[in-house]
Amino acid sequence: MRILVTGANGYLGKGVVKQLLDDGVEVVATDFKDNLIDNRAEIKCADLFSIDDPYEYFGKPDVVLHMAWRDGFVHKSVNHINELPKHYEFLCKIIDAGCKRVACMGSMHEIGFYEGSINETTPCNPQSLYGISKNALRELLELKCKDNKTAFQWLRGFYIVGNTEDGSSIFSKIVQTAHKGQKEFPFTMGLNQFDFLDYDVFCKYVADSVEQSAINGVINICSGRPEKLADRVERFIKENRYEIELDYGKFPDRPYDSKAIWGDDFKIRMIEKTKELEN
Repeated sequence: MRILVTGANGYLGKGVVKQLLDDGVEVVATDFKDNLIDNRAEIKCADLFSIDDPYEYFGKPDVVLHMAWRDGFVHKSVNHINELPKHYEFLCKIIDAGCKRVACMGSMHEIGFYEGSINETTPCNPQSLYGISKNALRELLELKCKDNKTAFQWLRGFYIVGNTEDGSSIFSKIVQTAHKGQKEFPFTMGLNQFDFLDYDVFCKYVADSVEQSAINGVINICSGRPEKLADRVERFIKENRYEIELDYGKFPDRPYDSKAIWGDDFKIRMIEKTKELEN
């Protein structure tokens, strides 16, 4: 199997590439830069949107895992809207050229304000430019893949816990704060409950999803349970032995963040169970 991974130099992409390579998959990794990409991959630095025939250029991959996305943590960025047609055009070229399967990184922010467990039939009402753009791309690709009889996987990510500086999540910011020697971290009240997944587990779930073709459609990359934000952050600080105190109430909650939201993990559990049986 030959898998093309776009956005391979990103915070999430680099980990997924490593996991795929560890699993023995042939990986073509692409991004603007390559300083964080595992050098076991076939690396091609490129601007995806300027390639006339990406399927040929990247060596006719069996699967494309599209993780490239600018300003993922800046939910109000107009780049989400401006670049949506470019993402769609790039993936259409891949599909039209004959790629057998397309997998794309999604986000729980496609859902919008919702309380409870999310499955693939949960209605979407996104409340940010980021969520609107991701949801639009999902709907466009569902139609395109159906018309072309191309297998389609939408990997809906939730909240990822990683302990590296290179990221924009609250956990990366805490790591940055600790490395600066600061003792306080401005925080919300932390009462919202979200679905958290450790970085390594996230990368494994994504890799396992694209390495199989029996389960397609929307796949929640999640833990399947909610946890209070304050509890998870406090635990993260303790796990890493940081001497940091949270300054509660310094920031308000985002108005479009749900009070309690988590993923239905039925599909990912089926994928993981099948892999265990195969091994």
